[in-house]
Amino acid sequence: MKNRVVVAMSGGVDSSVAAALLKEQGFEVIGLTMCFNLADNRGKKPHCCSWQAIEDARSVAHCLGIRHYVVNMQKVLREDVIENFCREYLSGRTPNPCVRCNQYVKFNALLKKALSLGVEYLATGHYARIIRGKETFLKKARDLKKDQSYFLHRLSQYQLKHALFPLGDYTKDEVRALARKFKLPVAEKPGSQEICFLPDMDYRRFLQHYCSGKLKIQPGPVVDTAGKKIGKHRGVAFYTIGQREGLGIAVGKPVYVVNIDTRNNRIMVGTREKALAREFIIKNARFISSFPKKKVALKVKIRYNHQEMPAEVMPQQAGKIKIRFKKPQFAITPGQSAVFYSGDKVLGGGIIYKISV
Repeated sequence: MKNRVVVAMSGGVDSSVAAALLKEQGFEVIGLTMCFNLADNRGKKPHCCSWQAIEDARSVAHCLGIRHYVVNMQKVLREDVIENFCREYLSGRTPNPCVRCNQYVKFNALLKKALSLGVEYLATGHYARIIRGKETFLKKARDLKKDQSYFLHRLSQYQLKHALFPLGDYTKDEVRALARKFKLPVAEKPGSQEICFLPDMDYRRFLQHYCSGKLKIQPGPVVDTAGKKIGKHRGVAFYTIGQREGLGIAVGKPVYVVNIDTRNNRIMVGTREKALAREFIIKNARFISSFPKKKVALKVKIRYNHQEMPAEVMPQQAGKIKIRFKKPQFAITPGQSAVFYSGDKVLGGGIIYKISV
């Protein structure tokens, strides 16, 4: 009997090719498309809930001759991703909702639905690789420009055991060529880098709509590193460490957000040098396999588009970990994930909690 696999189909090229590859390999493939039933105050739906995305996934499934279902995942997205997204921004931190979506939505709630269908695996279109043995390891994709292992660092051994990433050994160009080879109706569909639940990729508009009546976003002062007021901000939720554009101030030189003080509702700006730091603390650490209890040298990535850099990783009390980079890094941002790498192997990571001054 063929192994069954569920593929999370978004209607994009990557997940469509993942489904096609698995069918070619002899799997009995079932497509599941998640819908979250979201719309903003204009009635505009984000990409993840658009009629076109669902129809594209259905068309691919029809082309491949596989079963396809749409599942409503609104509750888990709201409770485990969107609520955290808003709470973090309102607290002056910058969250990464894609990390939480993979941990709580795709590889928890959706995985449970998949396993209930009697399948062995849940597959996605992520660019990453899984190595199976006595332990299961997560590794970077062959295409380092598309590598998405950063977003998957919080998956457990159990979740990885039931995961498949068919695109891990392909480049994006090769995946596009495969879409044409399989004659998929989405072969020429443009890629998307957006946060799926944000219409227009405008998180500020989303916060204003979603947080309306829950917690007021108040304007306040913008100060320099000496504490002198030099402008006015629209609300701490609308800014992030390292931000340069959209500050609405002119001081005769480039300045960046270097601190977000939620207690006093103020934004501090300074030169690029002031946005550099070497040390920070993470919390809520999670590891794919065992992790050293003593200081260890690793490479650490502090956001998705950051090149991981050498650092000392030092376990602390109460589950916190201190990281000290060999060289200062720009815009270490509370709320973002710090991910540990040993070569191309992902060890785990945690949420940036506090910058050491």
